[in-house]
Amino acid sequence: MIDIGANLAHESFDADREALLERARKAGVQAIVVTGSSRDSSRRALELAQARPGYLFATAGLHPHHADDYDAEHEAVFRDLLEHPACVAGGECGLDYFRDFSPRADQRRAFEAQLRLAIDAGKPVFLHQRDAHVDFLPILREHRPQLVDAVVHCFTDTAEAMADYLALDCHIGITGWICDERRGGHLREPVATIPDDRLLIETDAPYLLPRTIRPKPKDRRNEPMYLPWVAQAIAEARGSTVEALGELTAANARRFFRLPAAN
Repeated sequence: MIDIGANLAHESFDADREALLERARKAGVQAIVVTGSSRDSSRRALELAQARPGYLFATAGLHPHHADDYDAEHEAVFRDLLEHPACVAGGECGLDYFRDFSPRADQRRAFEAQLRLAIDAGKPVFLHQRDAHVDFLPILREHRPQLVDAVVHCFTDTAEAMADYLALDCHIGITGWICDERRGGHLREPVATIPDDRLLIETDAPYLLPRTIRPKPKDRRNEPMYLPWVAQAIAEARGSTVEALGELTAANARRFFRLPAAN
């Protein structure tokens, strides 16, 4: 299986990143897309990908939490990063009206700018949307015809929102949110309706540790080796096996990000 979203540039991984990657390999994770969510983390994501060619890949973008920082310098950095073959997508970018850490007008401005960058680079986009569907959808709809492809990462919204994104021929990324019986139970029914060729899986590490892991880890930090627990919950919802689900979503990830075949 392939983890399409892990924040491996995060400082919480600095002490054991090599061991973490070995644990992921042993857990059956064939490749990891390292999420860039700021100027610095995007640079670091590409460095990590270039140091481990064929196993790690990178995205380059600015999370909506930091949208008020978006300027010409950020744009130049992201444009340059997107030229590298190991940088396989624009983003993480989008809108987050749940936290509202950046003014909403700035979020929309940075979102549209990054969609244009991905269009110019001819690469797909890795999207974030939380409590912002009403503004996110029309922006995405306007740019979707020119985008190579798009994945709504860490999907946590309603079945209706999912249907809107699928109607735009987007992929849907599912995380360990689905493993949380307190707030993710609503995902199990719509997840079963995602077309086979539009489903992707991810950990969003170090966040969203699956609550179904047994025995329960002592550390709340999530990491790619726990991707099988996400796959297990999705497979159960779809009436599939973990093995079949892993193969299906790995093939989708390789096609979506234009990754090389597994070694």
